[in-house]
Amino acid sequence: MRKILRVGGKDRVDFLQGLVSNDVTRAPCWAALLTPQGKYLADFLIVPDGDSLLLDVDAQLADELMRRLSMYRLRAAVELSETPLQVARGTGPAPAGAIPDPRHSALGWRLYGDEGGDDGTDWDAIRVTHIIPETLVELIPNETYILEAGFERLHGVDFRKGCYVGQEVTARMRHKTELRKGLVGVAIEGEAPVGTPILTENGREAGVLYTQSGGRGIAHLRFDRMGEGMTAGGVAVTALS
Repeated sequence: MRKILRVGGKDRVDFLQGLVSNDVTRAPCWAALLTPQGKYLADFLIVPDGDSLLLDVDAQLADELMRRLSMYRLRAAVELSETPLQVARGTGPAPAGAIPDPRHSALGWRLYGDEGGDDGTDWDAIRVTHIIPETLVELIPNETYILEAGFERLHGVDFRKGCYVGQEVTARMRHKTELRKGLVGVAIEGEAPVGTPILTENGREAGVLYTQSGGRGIAHLRFDRMGEGMTAGGVAVTALS
């Protein structure tokens, strides 16, 4: 389920711009709120709506997101509120007023209004095919680093917008180091529970298996341990190029 929060007030753009990973002036966009140490706390779509901005966030993270935004508000001319809006989404012809999902064209459109729902699309299959992380599955609060989760590839981070919470660590990971692990598409011969460790042929832990669909999955892997003979819960796992 999703909750739609509203950020109003004349300082709304500047307020969010100093907090989130993407350039709010280019909304609709996908962005994340990070800890000062650069770890993921929540991700959401930012959607212009008249003189306010909507935050489309997983319902399980909405209260904590609202609490943190309120903590950062200080004297900014910003109004924060929950809305009764719902989100409808699909991959067929987009209805009037819908926006394209800014993460990937395969995710279709989203429409905000009085009614929610979707058109029956197999979203897991799409996410697995394009290695698109999901909140509270591949994206884990206080653990995930957004560059390892593909935020740059999926247009969820902007490196030219200036400072935001966690920006220094994120920029350093991009410019001064080479990522040693991240989300990878894998082929699987069977199924294993989400969160099952992936082991190398000699039993060393190489990563974790997450969403699966149609004999494929999303895994978080150490690149230096990827290779033949990997398994997850006894199921063969092969990294895809």
